[in-house]
Amino acid sequence: MNEDIDDRQIDQQMLRMSRRSFVWGGVAVAGVLAGRQWLISREENNGMIYPLRRGLEFNEAISRKIFRRGQLAATFDTSEAADPRANGDDGLSAEFDASTWQLNIVGVHGKSSPVTIGMDEIRALPKVDMVTELKCIEGWSQVVHWTGARLIDLMEKYPPTTRTGKAPDVRKSPEELVEYVGMVTPDGGYYVGLDMESAIHEQTLLCYEMNGKPLTDEHGAPLRLAIPVKYGIKNIKRIGTITYASTKPADFWAERGYDWYAGH
Repeated sequence: MNEDIDDRQIDQQMLRMSRRSFVWGGVAVAGVLAGRQWLISREENNGMIYPLRRGLEFNEAISRKIFRRGQLAATFDTSEAADPRANGDDGLSAEFDASTWQLNIVGVHGKSSPVTIGMDEIRALPKVDMVTELKCIEGWSQVVHWTGARLIDLMEKYPPTTRTGKAPDVRKSPEELVEYVGMVTPDGGYYVGLDMESAIHEQTLLCYEMNGKPLTDEHGAPLRLAIPVKYGIKNIKRIGTITYASTKPADFWAERGYDWYAGH
């Protein structure tokens, strides 16, 4: 350092630097506030401001691109299984009468009206046991032993229409099927949308037993979904209607700001 530079010059230089830092700091804060104001002034899209919803849709596009039906979720020994938390009763109306339950399937190939079946038809499908991890979007998880029928087996018997108009072949030509599956509770209080690739995954089950016992009301009796490639918000309880659709179905939590795809 030049010995001729006195303390006054040093103080002046530091003051100029402080003023410059203050100005740039103010610009940065103003930029942040302007960005925040711009974000909160955007229109909402399904419970979330549009730019953030677009971000989730971008993530969904990537997730769907890399998803492979042959990739199975981890399985466990039945000794590790236990009952998960019930977590919410949306769609589980107290007035529900299990003796009158029926499953409506909408959009079946060659059918102009819904196909209606009961538990006898569900139980007649190949019985499958699966011990997988139910992962909640809140951060907890639980290994559960599920018993039921693969959704793809139901879809083979009651197939969706195709995008091409050809006769459907669920296993050999899944790319020709309509793109989505929607599910709704009998009272309409809870509903989920699934991409077709996840719906026909080999581990996507329509379950009627949990940990070796019939489902209880709080866990979705008489029939619920177990789909280990998705978070728990997609594992709808007490399914009343299944709809094959060419447009993205409504989804309870996506309408409240969550990711529609909800895969992990």
